[in-house]
Amino acid sequence: LSLHDALPILYIATNDKQERPQMTIFSKCWLSLCGLLIIAAPAMAQDASPTTTYPNKTVRFVSNFPPGGPADILARSMADALQSSLKQAFIVENKPGAGGNLGADIVVKSPADGYTVLFGIDTTFTVNPYIYKAMPFKPADLKPVMVLASSGLMVGSYSGRQFKSMKDLIAAGRSKVLNFSSAGNGSPGHLAAEIFTDAAEIKIQHVPYKGNTPAVTAVMSGEVDAGALATPGMLPHVKTGRINALAVTSRKRSKLAPDVPTVAELGLKDLELEVLYVVMMPSATPDAVVQILQNAMRSALNQPDIKTRLINLDLAYEGLTGKAAQTRLNDLSIRYARIVQSTGMESE
Repeated sequence: LSLHDALPILYIATNDKQERPQMTIFSKCWLSLCGLLIIAAPAMAQDASPTTTYPNKTVRFVSNFPPGGPADILARSMADALQSSLKQAFIVENKPGAGGNLGADIVVKSPADGYTVLFGIDTTFTVNPYIYKAMPFKPADLKPVMVLASSGLMVGSYSGRQFKSMKDLIAAGRSKVLNFSSAGNGSPGHLAAEIFTDAAEIKIQHVPYKGNTPAVTAVMSGEVDAGALATPGMLPHVKTGRINALAVTSRKRSKLAPDVPTVAELGLKDLELEVLYVVMMPSATPDAVVQILQNAMRSALNQPDIKTRLINLDLAYEGLTGKAAQTRLNDLSIRYARIVQSTGMESE
């Protein structure tokens, strides 16, 4: 019986003279019970809130780049680990397009309840705002759950071009225009090409492809001269001799290719570039929900199989959350804004 339904009974009870004493006692008891329920209601609502039961249904990871790349593989590995630890289904949906803007916009427009999560890389937030004339969302519409990991890129050239070193590549780029492939406009490879143009003073024509795999294939086949792309995709073709590995853009040498020098070791520190693998949620998502996912992800990243997967993907653990994660993204955004302005980098 609801309080709304009880009101007529209370009215009758207080206006029936013959039954007044008996019903008055009943009324007092009923009102006391209602009062207790009213007092208890907030606590009951709190116990049943989404933040204390999260997750209680399927969580969707939106990967905003094509399948097969490092971000996609990492997303699927994390989904499997979280499904085991949090006892709910975690699924990955690939929504590539517009340098990651398409997938990010889907998450921005989803309810801020923790059930639609962006799994991608930093360039959507650190590069795209400067190269797209219009963005469907503001970077502030999303907040970082965690910067999971980082990786450098491998600078590789088509073996038929006879670029045996970064010195050869730079010398050629100062005498003619070189074609560099990338995984798309605004991708790390696109950014690397512009950084090389700016810092090494070479001439590069950026050639965007739909994903890392076709961009690597373009280098391997000689369709383009070179590219700065994810190491795991380049390495098989380096081993067959189809691609010459010239350098890596990370601060440290790659564990997958320890014989390949860093750009800093070659005296080209300004060419350093690391990609951040980030998990984001709508900015209005309750902190309690964010923390639950953070804790689960941190535990997953410490699992031996996930550690091995990071190594195989050439990723270095970061585990940044909160202010530290946002500061890392902000610092990159400031650096890339200058590069975009200096080179005229744009979405083609």
